[in-house]
Amino acid sequence: MTATESVVDSARQTADFIALDERWSTHNYHPLPVVIAEADGAWVTDVDGRRYLDFLAGYSALNFGHRNPTLVAAAIEQLGRVTLTSRAFHHDLLGRFCQELAELTGTEMVLPMNSGAEAVESAIKVARKWAYEVKGVPDGMAEIVVAGSNFHGRTTTIVSFSTDPVARNGFGPFTPGFTVVKYGDAEALAAAVTERTAAVLVEPIQGEAGVLVPPPGYLREVRRICDRAGALLIADEIQSGLARTGELLALDHEGVRADLYTLGKALGGGIVPVSAVVGSRSVLGVLHPGEHGSTFGGNPLACAIGRAVIGLLRTGEFQARSRELGAHLHTRLGELVGQGVAEVRGRGLWAGLDISPGGLSGRAASEALAQRGVLCKETHGATLRLAPPLVISGADLDRGIDAIADVVT
Repeated sequence: MTATESVVDSARQTADFIALDERWSTHNYHPLPVVIAEADGAWVTDVDGRRYLDFLAGYSALNFGHRNPTLVAAAIEQLGRVTLTSRAFHHDLLGRFCQELAELTGTEMVLPMNSGAEAVESAIKVARKWAYEVKGVPDGMAEIVVAGSNFHGRTTTIVSFSTDPVARNGFGPFTPGFTVVKYGDAEALAAAVTERTAAVLVEPIQGEAGVLVPPPGYLREVRRICDRAGALLIADEIQSGLARTGELLALDHEGVRADLYTLGKALGGGIVPVSAVVGSRSVLGVLHPGEHGSTFGGNPLACAIGRAVIGLLRTGEFQARSRELGAHLHTRLGELVGQGVAEVRGRGLWAGLDISPGGLSGRAASEALAQRGVLCKETHGATLRLAPPLVISGADLDRGIDAIADVVT
C-alpha cells in the first residue's frame, strides 16, 4: 500500500465513523470532525493515529487528565467488588464518600446524584421545600432568582430560565417561579429579591457564556443580599469547582460561602458521571424518604471514584497547578489582545478568548486548531473556551498557546 493509499484509507475510516454517528445518533451536537479512539493525560489520539492536545478537558470533567492512574485504579478495584445496589440498601462506601466530600468542602451534608443538571434540579427542589417549611413562604409561591446568560443544564425546568434562545426555543410551556436578572448587576439582583425568594442561583464564573468573571465584590454582595432577605445562596460550581480556577471552589477567591453548592463533572474523574449537592444540614435536612431519589446516585462505583478524586484534591497539588499554569496561560493570551484577540477572561487554567471582529468565527478557529493538533471548542460565535487538563505540562501548554496565536493573529 502506498502512502497516498494509507492516507485515503484513514480519511475513509474517520468519515465512516462520523457517518455512523450522523445516521444513528440524535443531532443535538455539532462536534468537530475528529474521532477519538485513545487518550492519556492531556493528549488524545484519533482512529487514524493522529495525536491532539486536549484544551477542553470535557468542559472540566477531565481536570485530572484522561485515564488518571489513581482514578482508573480505584475504578478497577471497585469493578471487582460491586458497582450498583440502588438506594434500597446501604453499601460500604456511601457514608465515607459523603463524609469526605463534606469535610473537603466545609459543609455538613451531601445529596449524591449523577449529572450536573440533576444536581441543579435537586438544589432547586431543596430550596423550594426549605422556603415552605423553614422560611414560611406560602405553598406554591417560592421564587428563585437567577442570572442572565446562565448555563445550568438543559432539562425543561432549567431551560425555563435560560436566556439562550437555542437552548430554550421550542421547549415550552416553561416552569414558573424564576426571575432573571443581569449577571454581575448587584443592584438588579437586590431589586428582584422579595419575601418570597427562596434562593439566588448563580455561577461564580459563567463557563458556557464565555468564561465570564463577575465584577470584583459582586459575589460578596450577592451573599449580603441573600442574608438580608433570608434567602439561600446556591453556587453552581459544576464547571468552576474542584481546582479548575486555582482554588477548591471558585467562590473561595472571594471569601464567600454558599448555603448549597452543586458539584459535578470533575467529581467523576472523567470516568463516570458523579454529581452532588453539598451544604448545610439545616437546608438539605428538609428532604425525607420518598421525596427525592436516584437509582444510580451514590452508587458504589461512583463513590469509589469520587473518594479517589477527593484524595487528589486534598493534596492541593491540582489547585496549585491551576494557579501556576493559569498565570502563564493568561499572561501569554493577554499578549495577543490587539493582535487578533479582542479580550481574554478567566481565572486559573480556564479562559475565554474573544476573537477580534473581522477575524475567524469560533467554529473556524476551532477547526483550524484541530488541524494543528489542538482541540478546543467555540461558544457564542467568536469565543474560544480553553480549559486544558490540570495535568498538562508547561511545554505542552505553550505548544497549545503557540497554535492559538498562529490561528487568531
